[in-house]
Amino acid sequence: TALRVCADPGNLPYSNDGEEGFENKIAELVAAELQIPVRYTWFPQTRGFIRNTLRVRKCDLVMGVSMAHELLLNTNPYYRSVFVMFYRKDSGITGTDLADPQFQRLRIGVVAGTPPSNLMLRYGLFARHRPYQLMVDTRIQKPGRDMVEDVASGEIDVGLLWGPIAGYYIGQQEVPMTVMPIPEKPNAPRMSYRITMGVRHGEIEWKRKLNKIIRK
Repeated sequence: TALRVCADPGNLPYSNDGEEGFENKIAELVAAELQIPVRYTWFPQTRGFIRNTLRVRKCDLVMGVSMAHELLLNTNPYYRSVFVMFYRKDSGITGTDLADPQFQRLRIGVVAGTPPSNLMLRYGLFARHRPYQLMVDTRIQKPGRDMVEDVASGEIDVGLLWGPIAGYYIGQQEVPMTVMPIPEKPNAPRMSYRITMGVRHGEIEWKRKLNKIIRK
């Protein structure tokens, strides 16, 4: 009788309880194809999100999960994005690769535990780095927003962030910024990822139905 989606209530550009995020809009398209309404269960997308939502059947669909997520069954991907680096256009920075010696003297912001932090370790860039938390209650903390604001204010020189989050918050700044994908490196974590929807393990027919809608 409804497309039951579990989503974060304060995690733009993905979702919020005002249903303004792009994943909210995609959920509406899926529901329209199924000819049923969308109904949300809101839960912060932090530790325990899948365990406390999809697994206990408070919802039947989770949006925006990376491929090969061990806690759920992935649909086909519906978009792909990449981690980016960004800095003020007036900063004088010319480097496009973290291997550039120029980055040794810069203050770099990175979300702890994300793939760019591995590149920072490889190139010895932790001396002046600023960490931002990965798993937070987005109703209270927004590390992506904070990183972008710190670059805009000059508190740090460079930010390394997941593309959709960076793009959303950079778009709210008056300070012009340069944004570029972080290049992939051999024998290093990937910087680009395919994003899927997630359902419970074993729900093969539900996954197939969603895949048909994604293809359309």
